[in-house]
Amino acid sequence: MSKGKTKKKKKTSLKGTRTPHYYFNREISWLDFNTRVLFQAQDERWPLLERMRYLSIYVTNLDEFIMKRVGGINHYLESDYMYISADGLQVIDQLQKIREKVISDNEVLESTFLKIREELKNHQIHMLEWEELSKEDIEFCNGYFYSHYFPILTPLSVDPGKHFPFISNLSYSLGVFLQSPYEVHEKIFSRVKIPDSAQEWVRLPGNDIRFISSESIISNNLEHLYRGMEILSVMPFRVTRNADWDHDDEDTEDLLEMVEESINERRLQEPIRLEVLADANEEMTKYLMSELKLTSRDKYTFKKFLNYSSLNSIVNLEIPKLRFKDWRPITMPWFQRGSIFDKIKEKDRLVHHPYENFSTSVERFITQAAHDPDVLSIKMTLYRTGDNSPFIKALIEAAENGKQVVCLIELKARFDEKRNIYWARKMEQAGVHVVYGVVGLKTHSKISLVVRKEAKGNLNTYCHIATGNYNAKTARIYTDIGLFTADKSITREVSEIFNYLTGTSLKSDYKKLLISPINAKSSFLAKITQQIKFAKSGKRAYIFAKMNALEDLKLINALYEASKAGVKIDLVVRGFCVLKPQVKELSENIRVYSVIGRFLEHSRIYTFSSGEESPENDEIYIGSADWMHRNLHGRVEVMVPLFDKGLKKQINDYQDIILSDKRTMWELNGDGNYTLKKSSQLEGTQEKMMKLVKEVYKATDL
Repeated sequence: MSKGKTKKKKKTSLKGTRTPHYYFNREISWLDFNTRVLFQAQDERWPLLERMRYLSIYVTNLDEFIMKRVGGINHYLESDYMYISADGLQVIDQLQKIREKVISDNEVLESTFLKIREELKNHQIHMLEWEELSKEDIEFCNGYFYSHYFPILTPLSVDPGKHFPFISNLSYSLGVFLQSPYEVHEKIFSRVKIPDSAQEWVRLPGNDIRFISSESIISNNLEHLYRGMEILSVMPFRVTRNADWDHDDEDTEDLLEMVEESINERRLQEPIRLEVLADANEEMTKYLMSELKLTSRDKYTFKKFLNYSSLNSIVNLEIPKLRFKDWRPITMPWFQRGSIFDKIKEKDRLVHHPYENFSTSVERFITQAAHDPDVLSIKMTLYRTGDNSPFIKALIEAAENGKQVVCLIELKARFDEKRNIYWARKMEQAGVHVVYGVVGLKTHSKISLVVRKEAKGNLNTYCHIATGNYNAKTARIYTDIGLFTADKSITREVSEIFNYLTGTSLKSDYKKLLISPINAKSSFLAKITQQIKFAKSGKRAYIFAKMNALEDLKLINALYEASKAGVKIDLVVRGFCVLKPQVKELSENIRVYSVIGRFLEHSRIYTFSSGEESPENDEIYIGSADWMHRNLHGRVEVMVPLFDKGLKKQINDYQDIILSDKRTMWELNGDGNYTLKKSSQLEGTQEKMMKLVKEVYKATDL
């Protein structure tokens, strides 16, 4: 280089790069989400029993995380593959950070539980220890043991003729050291599993609301299971097994058979966590860890209480002042009378659950189709069906009524495989054409299509595309959005998707819908690039994205590029987020929020500015895909655009409500910490939506 000249600094691009300090750790970010759930139990603004419910939710979430994520990471310890996370951590470092975080949160869990238990006493609700029982209470408990528990308990002892018992996943057990009067120098280990049906708090007789745990009743009646033996020590414990099992469905001729085998395989997966009390018998603990092949890294301790899965019997007490105010979803006037197909043909309809009634809209769409003599065909995808599904009943009735019925049921929906297999067989027996999906992909899309013969013999098609499952139970506790439309440009492409799912269609030129793994990711990247062009030309450039998780590095890098170009970006990410917001010269224009309320935020919304000052022409998509690599590459997902300006306004108003939330909104900082937005505001996003839906209902003039 000649003297006096300086080398011009080259502008760097993030495209295709993977710089560890640009990203948060996925696993720790997920645990941070669960910390926010745990905070709800500490938040004295919530009703007391609902706070206890959040403790149960926290534990259920953590169980699933340990089974799926920790189980999966553990596999890398035994493989030759050097797995390094996006933020540059090796496997052993991730596991250590996970352990530290879980231990810290579990300490909060226990202290919060003990505090809530004390507060319940102020409302005459007592969760008692055995030592607090009266003589009459003990007599009741002993009788309860014989009538409710004794017949179903099976003690399993270890001796030369009996090997160590299989301990099932998430089972809660009592470990017992016994001694025979004939072999005084030998200890015998025995295990008593407390059945799921017995994991509860038993209400004691009397006017006050008093409970004793089933564990206390059983552990204080063990002598009836071990007649003539001396009980030396009793120790409650809980075991978690790995649920991260892999399979190659390209090498199987029968997907149903493969999934059934995988369920059994998962049941036998290796233990990965042992939970005990701090004062647990040390010798017994070491014995269990040895038999289960666990290390000290896999052991977690609690000081006084272990069985948080039993809390639902307390949480479900019908005491209105200690519960959320009852919410009854609204049925909008256009769904109250007449044919649902006529209402959809009039104009596109948007439904927002659980604010709007699921059964009188989505369920009615399928059940009316099943009984309508003019309906020729019903096609539907089912991911998580739920028990006693009204959809499956309707599809069976439709098939019996002579209609062509096609149902794609996802057998690989984790933890719902058994239920889905059961219903798949029921439908096949009734004549429903059941399809199990595309080889190598999970079908996660939420779509249904109805073909109807109408005036002059013309065939009209109607479809429903949603962000949430066809599940009546979760529709009451998850926030989800669905679109009903008869727009031919949409229904025609939905028909093409079903051809892709049930046949061998290779169509790739979708014009309206965004489909994973076909065009969704490339389309999202193109739309982000368009916002960069708007920003550079001085036009309004804005992205709003609401999802459950954000992890795809290519999309994150594109968002970083957009931020550097001046695009304003609001991300509402309920769960984990790998993107770092508010970092100088990287993501200064990106803000990340998380809403945690009485309902689980589940809807996915993606909004891109049209470049105009008014948002009425913005592009808005709703659908099933999060911005995760697995959703965009390994699943069949469907995102649908909204065309109707009235529906777009509904979404824009909803976005404004979320972004103005100062009650249930958390903001992610560049250092990885979340800050709860606090003010005197008493209503969060969900409370405002309940109020808004009521107002819209009252103001609707048909």
